Amino acid sequence: MHLYWTVLLINYNPVHGICIHVVKSILLAYKWMAAVLGAKDAVEWIYRGEGAANLVLAYCGSAPKFIHVLVSREFLEAVEKKVLGQRPSWRVDAAKVNPLCDSVLLIADHSKFPHVSGIFKEDFCVSVEIKPKGGFLPVSEFIAEENAVKKKIIRFKMHQLLKLHQGKIRKISKYDPLDMFSGSKDRVQKAIKSLFLTPQNNFRVFLNGSLAFGGMDGSADSASYTLDQAFLDGLKHIIVAKDGMHIKYFLELIAETIFKSGLLDRLLEVQKLDAIDIEGAIHAYYDIVSQPCMVCREKDGNKLSGRYSSLHSMPRDEKLKIVRDYLISSTAKDLSLMISFRSRGNNLESPYKVVFLESTKQTFDYKASFIDLDMKPLKKMEYYYKLDQQIVSFYVKMVKDKEAIDNEREDEIRCLEDKDLSAFLRLQRNDVSTLSHTSN
Repeated sequence: MHLYWTVLLINYNPVHGICIHVVKSILLAYKWMAAVLGAKDAVEWIYRGEGAANLVLAYCGSAPKFIHVLVSREFLEAVEKKVLGQRPSWRVDAAKVNPLCDSVLLIADHSKFPHVSGIFKEDFCVSVEIKPKGGFLPVSEFIAEENAVKKKIIRFKMHQLLKLHQGKIRKISKYDPLDMFSGSKDRVQKAIKSLFLTPQNNFRVFLNGSLAFGGMDGSADSASYTLDQAFLDGLKHIIVAKDGMHIKYFLELIAETIFKSGLLDRLLEVQKLDAIDIEGAIHAYYDIVSQPCMVCREKDGNKLSGRYSSLHSMPRDEKLKIVRDYLISSTAKDLSLMISFRSRGNNLESPYKVVFLESTKQTFDYKASFIDLDMKPLKKMEYYYKLDQQIVSFYVKMVKDKEAIDNEREDEIRCLEDKDLSAFLRLQRNDVSTLSHTSN
């Protein structure tokens, strides 16, 4: 029996920082073998990316003979030093590698097709990683009146303004998650094109497992979406088209696969476990951790008692379900979808699903996986509530400021129009007077 394992998972210790995920596709016998990675082994691991509590490294050495791996403090320190220059500065400031981790586990690398010697030849593979984000507008009765904009504007778009203000991005994304989850092929294609134009950390492309397009750090500077020749040449290995058309058809292939696979329909069901929004779930949270409700305390308790009394009076198991469902939904809103493609050709024995691209008359194998499925910790509920309020309040403020500026401009225009009209009338009177004088 054989398994494919590809990610080295190091236990997470929230006190000391982030854990490490190490990635590489390797064919291994199904048996436990122990090894200890030391400082000298760090040279065989290269930086792939990171997110949340995970640092992702790719293995570039010869195939190791292990599944379960022990790591030394020296290895972790050497790895951290090796990748320091490649990590975004804001992530370096936010977290460090946990030097107390002592064990790791290899799991699958979804950016490549697994290769079994003598069964399938290793074809050229292109993979796309997409963060779809939350795909629906909340309708919860527990959303405060001053936050009613949440029912009209998708959170992703509101958050973009705050991120721009904070300097986390340099350009507002053109992407709208409502397009991606719409069920309309045209709107899905629009969503994919928008992600490609402003990828940030929401759209990345890998060629044979190596990052070829998209940013490591989520910024929207030019480096995040530079089209180098290697990326364009890579697409030519899988897309049959005239020069200048490969990207267009590649984006169509992604949209066609997402539309026909139904993957996002299932994802949306999980996201909608968040039935009452964080503005409702936060009340259940305070009750299950046996703390006074800070939301009710900070606002007018008497005014809010009627609206939220039904939540606070629920049985404990129902409150637990509300919080659990919210945290599961949060994972579903923050995960990534990884889709790998390769040309099917004459390989009729392939076990993978297929998608047909009408534009190029090609058939492709594809495999799709959801990644970054870490369960959100209970203690983050307060953080989620505060971030939600910050996003909405900043967006509302910006809209009001824009409306005020627009009104000022309209007043200025009206004032200029009045002045122009007065001048025109004066000119007309002068002309009439002059004409009358001349006639006399």
